[in-house]
Amino acid sequence: MNRLLLLGMMLLATVTVFTSCSDDDYTQGRWYRMASFNGYQRSQACSFTIDDKGYLCCGFRGANNKYLNDLWIYDMDNNSWTQGASLPDTINGSYVGGRYAGVGFAVNGKGYVTTGRTKDGSDYTRRKDTWEYDPNTDSWTQKDDFAGVARDGALAFCINNTGYVGTGFNDDDDTEGAIGYFLDFYSFDPDAAEGSQWQVVTPSFPGEARRDGTAFVINNEAYICCGIDQSVAVVDFYKFDGTTWTKLRDIADTNDDEDYDDDYAIARYGAVSFVIDGYGFIATGYRSGNTNDYWLYNPDTDLWYGDSDDDFTTLADVANYASGASSRSYAVSFSTGSRGFLLTGTAGSSSYLSDMYELKPGEEEEQ
Repeated sequence: MNRLLLLGMMLLATVTVFTSCSDDDYTQGRWYRMASFNGYQRSQACSFTIDDKGYLCCGFRGANNKYLNDLWIYDMDNNSWTQGASLPDTINGSYVGGRYAGVGFAVNGKGYVTTGRTKDGSDYTRRKDTWEYDPNTDSWTQKDDFAGVARDGALAFCINNTGYVGTGFNDDDDTEGAIGYFLDFYSFDPDAAEGSQWQVVTPSFPGEARRDGTAFVINNEAYICCGIDQSVAVVDFYKFDGTTWTKLRDIADTNDDEDYDDDYAIARYGAVSFVIDGYGFIATGYRSGNTNDYWLYNPDTDLWYGDSDDDFTTLADVANYASGASSRSYAVSFSTGSRGFLLTGTAGSSSYLSDMYELKPGEEEEQ
């Protein structure tokens, strides 16, 4: 049986395109080095995509434990970056600083950032405030607070012009409500009346609670996978159409009736995901160390294909990939549905990255 494949974190395609391509069109694949932005190297940033522009916001820079709130805008057509208005670091007159491990998503041509962790001096706080970014005015507007418990390490996506945020983690003893690893989800309608923009999703997510998972969207269905619960990488895999949760094949060899092979290694956390031509991809992340592999998922067959197959290549296999920066976790991604990009992340406890790559999955590596 073929291996299952995905490419991996947050974030999150709201536009997808189906083509007549078969899996055979995706032999090999090449990563192309793209323009790096001029901001701080970072991990655990937020990202979203609007039309042909990618937006990178916030994150954590290890040097001086710096929490970031800057915004950078990537023009995919011109392979160029500009700096936008920073996410506000003050709420109701109180300084909250930058944030990391929040989520970003886009709805109807505007971007949204919510949850995550902020820090002021030696104190840090998990957040519920939600912000809307309007690319036409380069400005931020505060929306309703996230309706669940404050958290970091959540995941987010948009389907049918509605945003969704769920899972994540909070271990603050003074938090109101439950603490720990979450599996609840909430929908977000930015056009709803103030005070009713967030609604709890019922039925709730039937999978494992987790933090640092990832999701991608194909044909208005979200696919949720990866992440960690306690110290164990979760292996369940679900899709969601806005109403119904459907369990798919696990992303590990958990079923004696399935003929998985020994190289089946999708489970991880801190990965990124995106969509190209109706296929889902998961890349990088942490699995007994930072990884550089990627996996492709075919929703028609519920099967994955990985670079452990001879037909696929890791980031490190490409000659123009920066030396020493191939393996990483807690990167972010941009996706238009026909193009996918991976950028930033951490390569170790004191190594933070600003480089960016685009995957061309239908191209063969030059020998």
